Amino acid sequence: MLPGIPLCLHFGITMKKALIQLHLAVLLWGFTGVLGRAISLDAPVLVWYRMLFTALFMAGILTYRKQWTRVSRRDMIQLLMVGCLMGLHWVAFYGAIKFANATIALVCLSTASVFTSLLDPFVNKGKFDYKEILLGILALLGVYCIYQFQVMYGLGILFGVIAAILSSVFTVLNKRVAHKYPARTMVFYEMMTGWVFISLLLPLQFIYFPATRFLPHTTNMFGAFWHQNDWLWLVILSLCCTVWSQSLALTALKKLSSFTVTLSVNLEPVYGMALAFLIYDENKELGAGFFTGVGLILLSVVLQMFRMLKPRLSPGFIREKGGID
Repeated sequence: MLPGIPLCLHFGITMKKALIQLHLAVLLWGFTGVLGRAISLDAPVLVWYRMLFTALFMAGILTYRKQWTRVSRRDMIQLLMVGCLMGLHWVAFYGAIKFANATIALVCLSTASVFTSLLDPFVNKGKFDYKEILLGILALLGVYCIYQFQVMYGLGILFGVIAAILSSVFTVLNKRVAHKYPARTMVFYEMMTGWVFISLLLPLQFIYFPATRFLPHTTNMFGAFWHQNDWLWLVILSLCCTVWSQSLALTALKKLSSFTVTLSVNLEPVYGMALAFLIYDENKELGAGFFTGVGLILLSVVLQMFRMLKPRLSPGFIREKGGID
């Protein structure tokens, strides 16, 4: 019998709870796109705040629970590299949202798993498979279809693909140390490093774009009936969509099968698109060509998921991602 939701339900309340926790985590990750559009700050400034708040929240949790873990010098260098790449990844991701919309950014980001499968043999000296090349071509054809029919979002699509490539690079690099340290420890050092790195680059933003605003202010998220402050969305983005979602995912991993975990996490762009359609009516901004491209990309992701699925890898799946998007 294949592991999946019916099997989880068969195991009773514990499995149900774990499944709810995982899907809530994935939903929170999908919500980052909506919040990225809601927050009025430019992408580099938004990322600066998100990484700072996440690092502070994570430091508070590690201190309160006395879970600080010593990291070797060699592995720390690895985490520093990942933190810098993660910062650039988020700048590209939120740039895609600003130049296009949340839906296109999330769809482009969903190609990351395919890029990861292509990069992993080079970085970790594994065996290269021609099937991975075919899946990569299929995903890129999907991106091309989206671009062809949504030319006005060309810059946003470019940033989305860059975000996906950067995500695949730091996922592969994280794989080398993911089994050595608790996820919260890794996330803290990566967030802190990313924040320092973005801090060093941020002056360039103000030099080339003098009109850039640094301090958040009141914004409008859901229309005339819901006015809030950017500060609130930044806190929700950091605390709920990063720290809490990661905790939920790691807790669920202890109970669920690899199939359930992998399938659920790959629903992230679907959840994100549904939220963007519901809140911003982004479906009205997109044509038939977009949905053709989405179909090709999701097909490549699903085929890659079934191809690479191994039960013993489920705990590392979230750790390698960093548990965040």
